[in-house]
Amino acid sequence: MVAARIVVNGKETPIAPAAPHTTVLDFLRERGLTGTKEGCAEGECGACSVLVARPGVNKPTDWVAVNACLVPAAALDGQEIITSEGLATPGRAGTPPELHPVQEEMAVRGGSQCGYCTPGFICSMAAEYYRPNRCAHAESTHPADTADTADSSDAEHGPNGFDLHALSGNLCRCTGYRPIRDAAFAVGTPADEDPLAQRREQSPPAPVATEYTQDGSAFLRKGTLAETLRLLRERPDAVVVAGSTDFGVEVNIRSRRAGCVIAVDRLSEMRELRVASDHIEIGAALTLTEIERRLDGSVPLLAELFPQFASRLIRNGATLGGNLGTGSPIGDSPPVLLALEASVLLADADGEREVPLTDYFTGYRQSVRRPGELIRAVRIPLPLSPVVAFHKIAKRRFDDISSVAVAFALDIQDGIVRTARIGLGGVAATPIRSLATEAALEGKPWTAETVEAAAPVLRAEGTPMNDHRASADYRSAMLGQSLLKLYAQTTEAVPS
Repeated sequence: MVAARIVVNGKETPIAPAAPHTTVLDFLRERGLTGTKEGCAEGECGACSVLVARPGVNKPTDWVAVNACLVPAAALDGQEIITSEGLATPGRAGTPPELHPVQEEMAVRGGSQCGYCTPGFICSMAAEYYRPNRCAHAESTHPADTADTADSSDAEHGPNGFDLHALSGNLCRCTGYRPIRDAAFAVGTPADEDPLAQRREQSPPAPVATEYTQDGSAFLRKGTLAETLRLLRERPDAVVVAGSTDFGVEVNIRSRRAGCVIAVDRLSEMRELRVASDHIEIGAALTLTEIERRLDGSVPLLAELFPQFASRLIRNGATLGGNLGTGSPIGDSPPVLLALEASVLLADADGEREVPLTDYFTGYRQSVRRPGELIRAVRIPLPLSPVVAFHKIAKRRFDDISSVAVAFALDIQDGIVRTARIGLGGVAATPIRSLATEAALEGKPWTAETVEAAAPVLRAEGTPMNDHRASADYRSAMLGQSLLKLYAQTTEAVPS
């Protein structure tokens, strides 16, 4: 087996002698690439972001920004990354490097002061800079080489097509965000001779089988799902990871050291997205960003979820399989998937079974998933209910853990609620369906009177608790208010 290595800024770099739990952040810094910084070690500040070459949606390769503090270096075996140091063009002998366009704009517009967060911003901005078709809808009416946003359609999208949500996982406490926004809205289109733009036209590195062992611990990646399931049967104690957005926090904050880690993020059998006549099947190892861009709004409730799920940096690594696998009662995807009446496909070495998500959770961070089983895919039945909404109640608008999450999927025909599906998070030991409220709505007219009668029912659902995020009374109040908000959104009339 070929020794584990990563192509860093165009140079093959052995992973050894790093321990299997060593993050990409530490791996890079130990090799002198200190532009990558540790700020929070939880994937919340973005000071550590780097670019990874991943399978593209509109081109063979996308440059994707990820949190280097969360991903084990061994997880990038055989892959290709660019750090902030690798963006500049090397100068000739005796001359300094030529700044990358993103670096240039950050410098001239005053987007960097202490500089600690700057490399992370640079990498996140570069990922958006290289996003295919970014400028296509804006170039005809807005000059791409200006930061003047007076004619921009909204405050979060520049005249050059730059989506500020690309920076939602990056924090700055020196300059403030206006000069950083100005830099983002000033970058133009990559030049034809730009090597990283040209790199998008070639396929990303193919997944490789990894068997990396150091100091008695192992990081393993098999080539097929069948091999992985056999390995998981042999090693039921192993930790299964995809994007490592949850496991990486355990490693950094709680010093978790797993004897065996099995990666499933590159398994082709878990990275498919299929649309059939009666369902949509989403591979459990597809990242949320990949799902979002492949579906392109065709599942409106998921489209409402994605911008509110952590940050772009996290969504570039996080998966539905991982979010469901942790069993957290405050995960954002379970309420949405419950409202969509989704099921999970559980696979082991003996075969596969389908379990409705309503039957999947059995207790706090517990499920029906047996030792040796993986979530291979999530299945959403078709047709979809036409009236949907996802309400996330949190202390911050974006990039926060929800106090309460409510997902609605209603079919209203001729003013009558034919079906109602409501998923709740943060109000019980598991994500739950709001069965009593669904019954209170179905068959009734979609009127203020019906909603006002059902709102107290929704307030009484679950067993909310007091904690540092919210009180039980607040959570209950937000449930009822969420239904009133939905009615207002769908009728443009607020119930009295």
